[in-house]
Amino acid sequence: MWVLFAIGSSFFAGITAILAKCGIRKTDSAVATAIRTIVVLIFAWLMAFITNSCGNITQISRETLLFLVLSGLATGASWLCYFHALQIGDINKVVPIDKSSTVLTILLALIFLNEGITLLKAVSVVMIGVGTLLMISKKESDDSDRKSGKIWLIYAVLSAVFASLTAILGKIGISGVDSNLGTAIRTSVVLVMAWIMVFVTGKQSKIREVPGKELVFICLSGLATGASWLCYYRALQEGPASVVVPIDKLSILVTIAFSWIVFHEKISRKAAAGLALITVGTLMMVVF
Repeated sequence: MWVLFAIGSSFFAGITAILAKCGIRKTDSAVATAIRTIVVLIFAWLMAFITNSCGNITQISRETLLFLVLSGLATGASWLCYFHALQIGDINKVVPIDKSSTVLTILLALIFLNEGITLLKAVSVVMIGVGTLLMISKKESDDSDRKSGKIWLIYAVLSAVFASLTAILGKIGISGVDSNLGTAIRTSVVLVMAWIMVFVTGKQSKIREVPGKELVFICLSGLATGASWLCYYRALQEGPASVVVPIDKLSILVTIAFSWIVFHEKISRKAAAGLALITVGTLMMVVF
């Protein structure tokens, strides 16, 4: 059964971007992020209650709580940038850049956490980096780049940077804290940050303007994220992490496949080669 849960985790993680893209065609990305975070927060605390880790919240030190909050702020910034990039750019280009945060995370861990790097891991980093460059290379017929310039690229890169900071800060802050409880606390911070961004930018009036159909997709994207988390941790509970994690990382294949089916976003041979490099590099990184 754990294999099915791992596949379910990858599937739900893969369709999260697709559902979110469907929900931000007319809806402001910041407003959409704030709404979907409510759904994700419910799932996060549900996981904390299921694993009976809520009782440990009083035992968290101030230093650990500080890093959890900082990790939550980085997560919020990453989500805001990611969904804005999805709103104005192609999924086939935004998602690979976001997934490349793995590379930056390794580099930051090497610098700040003194974590070593093996030859195979270094090769994996190069493969993911080259694969990402191949997937975002400009095509002459690419209308989205002409319409939005490279703004989507800036937000996609920022999303990857903040995602990497999330991992580093989270690793420091998660010491001695149940991962489910830590996730719930970080998600709470993300919720507060997302809604503050909505009100600070004066976009609260746009909440009422969200089309009913898009609201459904926004909530579904939050449900997909929550379902992915539930399946992922259930799979880890029953199966070996060395197999579960690679399956979950292959969510990029699900996203690319659905972007072709739903949005008719085709990829060139060069982009397909880049996707292959990212996939192989990710598998090598998590297996070895």
